[in-house]
Amino acid sequence: MEIIPLASFKEVIDEIKMNGGDAAKFCYQCGICDVVCPWNRVTTFSMRKQIREATFGVSEMQEDIWRCTTCGRCPQRCPREVNQIEVMVSLRRVATGYDMFPPSVRPIRAVSAGLHAEGNPFGEERKTRGDWAEGLSVKAFTEETEVLYFPCCYTSYDPRLKKVAQATANILNKAGVDFGILGSKENCCGESVRKAGNEAVFKRLARENIKTFIENGVKKILVSSPHCFHTFKNEYPEFMVNFEVVHISQYLFELINEGKLTITKEYGKKVTYHDPCYLGRHNGTYDEPRAALQKIPALELAEMADARKDSLCCGMGGGRIWMETEKDERFSNLRVEQAIAVGAEVLATACPYCITALEDSRLVTNHAADIEIKDITEILQEVV
Repeated sequence: MEIIPLASFKEVIDEIKMNGGDAAKFCYQCGICDVVCPWNRVTTFSMRKQIREATFGVSEMQEDIWRCTTCGRCPQRCPREVNQIEVMVSLRRVATGYDMFPPSVRPIRAVSAGLHAEGNPFGEERKTRGDWAEGLSVKAFTEETEVLYFPCCYTSYDPRLKKVAQATANILNKAGVDFGILGSKENCCGESVRKAGNEAVFKRLARENIKTFIENGVKKILVSSPHCFHTFKNEYPEFMVNFEVVHISQYLFELINEGKLTITKEYGKKVTYHDPCYLGRHNGTYDEPRAALQKIPALELAEMADARKDSLCCGMGGGRIWMETEKDERFSNLRVEQAIAVGAEVLATACPYCITALEDSRLVTNHAADIEIKDITEILQEVV
């Protein structure tokens, strides 16, 4: 493992403080963070050690500072209310400033370049961002449109995840929702690159999106990704703006309850629901996705171990969606096994990152024939 020490202890302490990691000083090393960290279910990792080193400015820009998935388990349980996420992101900002990336993290350079050039992490052409909607009667958003549907980069470009955006559009059309998309005018929300330590790129993306939203008269934003949801709702207000932000799982429940979306078919399968970290733990949305699924006739909903506030992270948060993870160290492998253990035929969720991780783990764990991975919109599309 490559270890690159920074200059003086004082310099590191000052850098960490300047980059938002001052919370480290409140830690009294109880170790609860290590107990709840999902990494310790697949390998050995000490968040407590990272926090202690940050406190005294002896952090080394090595692979461990990039492990945190920002799942929220440790700040949720910390008796001293230390925000470990802020500390880890601050260390990544320092490392990014010095261009110190271990091999498994180096793909983030290409991601940053793609975001800078085309507004998306894949480096795909900006002009094709709205191509997923071809033939679906999806209009361009105008100032008179009620809802902006912001699908996110994965659902705009990834072949598997485009199906989620398309299912969402079909449901919204059936419910008579007045919605539109901005297509090539959109940028990535910037959440993952911010958590990976590149604050400058995040701020650029955020300012450009905010400018676009304001110029186009956007007031209400509907999102598929919990990461977009969290960023627009909780982080864009740092730029003195506030938009009404709704996640699709919340909106579906609302449409069904108001009678705007009618379920006409049965779904005779056993389903279990995986709580995405940024929808559940970070933003408290647990009931609406389950309630929407429970409205479907003949659908049997089963709970896995590690559900709701104790949900097991898929492993893709904190920018790790762009980093390399060994096959036997993927949290999502454990999640698929948990779903199989309750007899589920479908593992449902409401996050593009989670779907990506779980689809891969379904193959890695040799359960491709045993269970399907679906977004809740894909399930509802089949029964309305």
